[in-house]
Order: sequence, then structure tokens, then C-alpha cells
Amino acid sequence: MTLAALIVFCIAQSFPLIEMHANGMTSEATLFGAVRSLWFGDMRVVAVMVLCSAVLFPLIELLALLYVLVPLRLGIRPPHFNAMVRLVQIVRPWGMVEVFMLGVLVTIVKMVSIAQVIPGPGLFALGTLTVMLGVVASFDPSGLWAISEEIRRSRMADVRWSKVSTGRQRFMRPSGARKASSSTVITARRAGLVGCHACGLVQTRSERDAHQRCTRCQHVLHERRPDSLTRTASLLLAAAIAYIPANLLPIMHASSVGGSEDDTILGGVAYFWTSGDWPLAVVVFIASVLVPVLKLVVLTLLTVAASRGSGWRARERATLYRLVERIGPWSMLDVFVVALTVTLVHFGSLAVITAGPAALAFGAVVILTMLASHQFDPRLIWDNVGPGPRAASTANDKALAAPLLKNPISEKDDASFQSIQT
Repeated sequence: MTLAALIVFCIAQSFPLIEMHANGMTSEATLFGAVRSLWFGDMRVVAVMVLCSAVLFPLIELLALLYVLVPLRLGIRPPHFNAMVRLVQIVRPWGMVEVFMLGVLVTIVKMVSIAQVIPGPGLFALGTLTVMLGVVASFDPSGLWAISEEIRRSRMADVRWSKVSTGRQRFMRPSGARKASSSTVITARRAGLVGCHACGLVQTRSERDAHQRCTRCQHVLHERRPDSLTRTASLLLAAAIAYIPANLLPIMHASSVGGSEDDTILGGVAYFWTSGDWPLAVVVFIASVLVPVLKLVVLTLLTVAASRGSGWRARERATLYRLVERIGPWSMLDVFVVALTVTLVHFGSLAVITAGPAALAFGAVVILTMLASHQFDPRLIWDNVGPGPRAASTANDKALAAPLLKNPISEKDDASFQSIQT
């Protein structure tokens, strides 16, 4: 699937996405054409945003996955394996092909009222690529370490493995390990354990080594991400400041023989609503207005609650954090629509659309809020949750965890280890 996605990716980049015919003139939009229009329109930062999120990061993910998966399929652990898997984990949240696809559809609906719009071959390839990348994204890259470890430890008889399925490797619990009882709540910190940010392996925490590294992937281990709350708060403040000009300044400027007009984000929502395209108006409103506000409010709530040491509704706050991580990239919709519209409407003195300053501000909001969500350590949510009457003593916790440390398991892959909250 990864190889097929890479082939379709090349097709989507090589052919036009949309062709537009108006008054005997023709224009077409390609992804690189959109980047070029923004670059030469003095919107170089926005051009880099579009290039990285719609082209560079998805391409890096596909190439890195191929580099790792092909040798693993042959039973070989490739050189620089750890670095390649980490690279996949880093770039995956920033690839936004599915958001770009939605931006193409919004642009088509927006342009069809003023000109004849014809879908190009690149659009069909992009739609296929969106589905393929969705399948690729369902593959958890953290499972690659378990598969690699199986290859390296295939001759060890003290660990039994289950069948590899859906891209994840699950460990069979060693016969000497006791299953956590439903009446016992274990926390990793109380049991002297720490989970790796990268591969998810739970292992013994060293009290003396401040730069302890994971025994499996060599990533630096931290009980909690350093300066998590300070960095998150700083990024949220910057995003909140950038959100003001993003909504007040024009995101596009249209010039024609009949005059000129500026368009804001809310103006675009109003345009679709008054034109009768209320479903599209709702989609744009949710992606461009509601989602950024929701991210700012939720992350602020999480940061304040963690800084105050609150244990209030920890489960619900953890769910909100996962929601914010999921919806983060969809705010880039308006930036992609601007990039495509600028490329299509470029008819010299007759009609020209250029990107406005709000495009840069809005792109900054998206990036800053995503960085804030990545800097926030969700384990802080659980630090001040009382263990309650069901909790065992620290000594008992360590005794219960001891068999697991003899045969380490992945906290992401073993459902029976979910009672350990890192």
C-alpha cells in the first residue's frame, strides 16, 4: 500500500488538479503552481507552509516507511532504523493531504459560479491518494520497533509472540507475569517505571541517570516532558495574538476591471451561506473558526488545570486532548483554498486574486496550536488524580510490575497493561 501510495502521489503532483475557463481564457492549478504563485506573490512563508504540509512531509513519510518496511519484510533490520521510525512519527502529524483535498473541493464550489471549472486528472489521483494515506496512517509506526525486536530476538524461547496483524506486533504475556487485578490501580511513577515517548516501551526508571535512554530505540526518557507547561502556555499566547489579525485582516484581495474587493474568513462563510451552499458554509465555519477557538480554549483549560495540580475530571480532559490532536490540521483549510484560488484567478488586468495578510496570520495560528498540543504532556493530567481506596502500596506496585520488567512489553500494544498509567 505504501508503494502504491507513493506512485499515486507522483501522479497527483504531475497533473493539473483543476482547469478553469472564463471569457476565452484558461488557467489551471497544480500543487506546485499554487506554491509558486504564493512565492512570487510575496507570501513566501505561506508558500513554505503549503509545500511542507501538502508535499514534503507526506513524501518523507512514504519514503521513510518504504525504507523500513521492505527490509523488515525480508527479515532484515535496516541501518538507521531508529532514526527512520522517529522521522515517520515526527512528520506524520504535519502531513495534510486530506485537508488539501477538501480545500480543492471548496475551491471548485467557489469558482463554479463565476467560470467553467473542469476537474483535472490530478484531482482524481489526489482523491485516491487521500484514501491510501488514510490506510497508511492506520498503521502505528510504534509497532515497527516490536517487529524489529522480533527479528532480533527470534531465537529466544522465553518470549512467545502472537501473529502479526494490522501492522501491529502484540506480545504474549509471559507465563510468570501476573495480570493486574481489577481491584488494584498501578501508576508507572509509583512502580518506578517510565514509558518511552517514541516506541512506548515501559522500563525501569533510573534515579541517577538524568539522560537515561530507552533500551529499545535509544530515545531520551523523561518522566514528564521538560518545561511542558511553560512552552505550551507561550505557544498558546502567541496563537491567541495571531488569531486576532487572522480574522480582522483580509485573507484574499480580488482586483478586476470593475473594482477591487477584500475577503475575510467570516466573509467567505457568509458568501457560501447567502449563495445557498450552507453545507459548505458549515464546513468552512467549523474548520476555520470553530476548530481554532476550540483548540485554544481546550489547551488553555488543560494547561491551567495541570499547573494548578487539579485532578478534576481527568478522563474527560484526556479525551479532550486526544480530540485536539485529531482536529488540529483541519484549520489549514482556508490557507489551501487561498493558495488554489490565487493560482486559478490570474488573468492579467482583467482579474487577479492575491493572498492577503490574514493568510500568514491564520497559518501561524494553525502551526502554533499544533506545536502547543505536541508540547503539552498528557501524563500531567493524571499526576494529581488520587489513587483512591483501591490503590496498592508502592512496594506492592513494584512487586506486581517486576515480572513485566523481566520481559518488557509495549504499553501501546498490550491491552492487559492499560492499568499502568504513565
